[in-house]
Amino acid sequence: MKKVAYFCMEYGIDKDLRLYAGGLGILAGDIMKAACDQELPVVGIGILWRQGYTRQMLGEEGRPYNSYPLNDDIYNHLQDTGVEVKVNIRERDVICRVWKLDREGIVPLYLLDTNLEENGFDSWITGQLYGWFEEERLAQEIVLGIGGVRALEKLDIEVDVYHFNEGHAALAGLELIKKKMNRGLDFEEAWRETRKQIVFTTHTPVKQGNEEHGLEAMRYMGANNRLTLEQMVAIGGAPFNMTVAGLRLSRMANGVAQLHRETALKMWEDVEGRSPIIGITNGVHRGTWVDQRMINAYRQKEGLWETHKKLKQELIDFVENRSGVRLDFDKLIIGFARRMVPYKRSTLIFGDFKKIDKYLEKGEIQLIFSGRSHPLDDEGKKIIADLVQYSKRYPESVVFLEDYNMEIGRYLTRGVDVWLNNPRRPLEASGTSGMKAAMNGVLNLSTLDGWWDEACEHGINGWQFGGGYEGKNQDEKDLEALYQVLFDDVLPLYYKNREKWVEMMYNSIDSTYQRFSAHKMIEEYYNRLYCQQEEKDE
Repeated sequence: MKKVAYFCMEYGIDKDLRLYAGGLGILAGDIMKAACDQELPVVGIGILWRQGYTRQMLGEEGRPYNSYPLNDDIYNHLQDTGVEVKVNIRERDVICRVWKLDREGIVPLYLLDTNLEENGFDSWITGQLYGWFEEERLAQEIVLGIGGVRALEKLDIEVDVYHFNEGHAALAGLELIKKKMNRGLDFEEAWRETRKQIVFTTHTPVKQGNEEHGLEAMRYMGANNRLTLEQMVAIGGAPFNMTVAGLRLSRMANGVAQLHRETALKMWEDVEGRSPIIGITNGVHRGTWVDQRMINAYRQKEGLWETHKKLKQELIDFVENRSGVRLDFDKLIIGFARRMVPYKRSTLIFGDFKKIDKYLEKGEIQLIFSGRSHPLDDEGKKIIADLVQYSKRYPESVVFLEDYNMEIGRYLTRGVDVWLNNPRRPLEASGTSGMKAAMNGVLNLSTLDGWWDEACEHGINGWQFGGGYEGKNQDEKDLEALYQVLFDDVLPLYYKNREKWVEMMYNSIDSTYQRFSAHKMIEEYYNRLYCQQEEKDE
């Protein structure tokens, strides 16, 4: 069995460990749990974030503000391995202490930490996840990639496969190349040998999500790991693109849904020397996200609606406790929780007040929103502020829950009646929140993007709208299609045909519980990425 070291910038293990920002980290955490369940030889490599990602609360006029409380209680959950490694940043040695997360139900997760007095100013390198600017990000990626490889070596952990989850870990490939060059191989030979060890998962189809750095900044920070300018350009281009580097450093790569694979192939088709890209659809850890009461009812083929009512009531109580708003148990509740970025179109449902207003005024449709924007993303913050204004316009039927986290995600994906997802196709890589909802019997209402493109059976296990259209006036066409399905299909079924609704809930669980589990995903990783030498991407 191949021994795998999984590198990721963030890990969502549970709500109390603020080591994650969003979906990338939740996926990584689910992989750590699924690998443990199946007793697979996987270890995780990450960073111990002293402040974690932003806590995002609502200020005046509903505009979010960011705070960064210290995360020092996390040390109570860690074992000191006694191992320290050095990385060179700005021509200074920075010490990284290696901690092991002491938590049942996950494979060993090793976290690198620069929060040491002897590091002086550099102690803050591992302070904020995705915080600050280019130099700090490069320093963090040096710690994760170069420091991560050195930590594995000093921990005496044998590794057959290095799995980079996103481009943040690409500098680990430079360290592996440099180690081989130190043993006498030339650059090209070292690169070829290194590629045999690395696989790569690419995520976002949004250009801004594929990080680039100036070569001079990389040289100044030490991220080039003493490789020459020409060697760096050969790996990542100019400017140095971390995703391109991941594709050129690996023997195999994967997109995170079948549609995303097609998108990634088009996006990176001009990258010479890249690895083949296959499709391995994301999955979710059922023990974390699926309520056992719902699965018991599904397996017994009775009591599904009664169980859903209990989960819905728990959600209503939770929302009231968090926001002061008491939703109507007998009325339809739609959930929407995402990173707040424009392509996810969080406010789409409000696009035509003449059509949606009466349903919200009467409370026939109730909406719960939650999500966070990047701390430096003013556009994302405006989206949140707009949603808060809608909640003030419809105070009894629209709610926004601040500071989105795993706890909010669990309540929403178990307790709402419908899960709304309307990204602008094809910009959603996968979208695992809809999988969690589907496995809990919550019916998806979504554009045909990400995982839903391969899962949807319209009118049987949920609904799609827009027909997968991409092109001119996409927002207007999708809005019209959303209203048509919502008003003509979803609402009449919910209020007038409970038997059919429950049948669709059964179908939703039945069609997703096995197919989109993290267990199935990691089995595919082993069969198609870790143990296969190469597949073609055509």
